[in-house]
Amino acid sequence: MKNKSLKFAAALAASIAVIILGVAAGSVMISPVQVIRIFGNRIFGTPLNDIPASYVSIIMELRFPRVILAFLTGAALSVCGTVVQSVLRNPLASPFTLGVSSGASLGAGLVIASELYFLGRYTLPAAGLVFGIAAMFLMIIFASRIDRTLQGSTIVLTGMVLSLFVNGVVTLMANVHDDKYKQIMKWQTGSFSGEKWDSTAILAVVFAVCAGFMLIKSQELDMLTFGDEQAGSAGLNTGAAKASLLAAVSVLSGTAVAFTGVIGFVDLIAPHIARKLFGAKHKILLPMSAAIGGIFMVLCDLAARTVASPNEIPVGAVTALLGAPFFAWVFFKKRKK
Repeated sequence: MKNKSLKFAAALAASIAVIILGVAAGSVMISPVQVIRIFGNRIFGTPLNDIPASYVSIIMELRFPRVILAFLTGAALSVCGTVVQSVLRNPLASPFTLGVSSGASLGAGLVIASELYFLGRYTLPAAGLVFGIAAMFLMIIFASRIDRTLQGSTIVLTGMVLSLFVNGVVTLMANVHDDKYKQIMKWQTGSFSGEKWDSTAILAVVFAVCAGFMLIKSQELDMLTFGDEQAGSAGLNTGAAKASLLAAVSVLSGTAVAFTGVIGFVDLIAPHIARKLFGAKHKILLPMSAAIGGIFMVLCDLAARTVASPNEIPVGAVTALLGAPFFAWVFFKKRKK
């Protein structure tokens, strides 16, 4: 119990430290002490003394909502990756490889190409969410027709085929609409730029509901990792359990991708690191994956906006540069075994 408490405390401390670092660093460097004092002023009303008003505006209106959104996005995708890998018993499975991201890309691409912003600034996220969820359910329906037991390998292969097809459609659409090409491609590489507190609040609510549901189902996830036969012999309805968990994954990952664009590999990297450090019991693994994914995403976003400053690198490109070698390592390690 003491060891678990120390691990949770370490994860919480690391998360807070990275969030403060992400808020402090940028084109205008603000010391972590000043960041803490600004937070203290907003929470407890402590005096700012000599801190410029421009620093307060930069922190509270620009960087803090962006950093929190990045952390929540990383946490959401990592939790989803953990669940998908456990349900399908495949270390290479993730929402990114199952078609959620490609479906969201298609929805966003259709909105950008048609310019039908019927919900204002929420049109793009709404379309991304709807198409992302639809892609996941379409993949499950198609996979169930091929394999009624929904074996992990069947779902992964179906998701990858669907992703390749949809990505081809999006690329064709972008090339047909030359004037929209840059905007569509930019959305496909992900960014936290320009997002405000309303986006963060929506994702926070969806994360709390879906991640809470997954945590409640942690015992079922533990059973599913031993295979369908053993889980079924223990009295678990594996088909219903898989369907409900994948539905929660599609909603949470679809919401995360809808606000930020396509960001891959964090949902693959964080679960593996969490399992290595904290074991396979989902009651602990899920929150630890969330913390590691959030930390990883904040650091990637920090690199995206500072490495080539004043220009900004798409955060999806940063995660891909780190994630592609990791994906290859996991694949060849699995194949060797």
